[in-house]
Amino acid sequence: MPSPIIEGEDYYWENGLIVFTARYHLARGYCCGSGCRHCPYDPMATKGTTPLR
Repeated sequence: MPSPIIEGEDYYWENGLIVFTARYHLARGYCCGSGCRHCPYDPMATKGTTPLR
């Protein structure tokens, strides 16, 4: 069972939307391709990317 996400560590709220942190993305293990603000992968916003920036 996956660990629950923690507000303030894995995500925060901004203008009614959830913004995931780099910590969350690193725990996920790969890029989702959505152009996330805190994407730690290179190239950014490329689904399935795993190398870190």
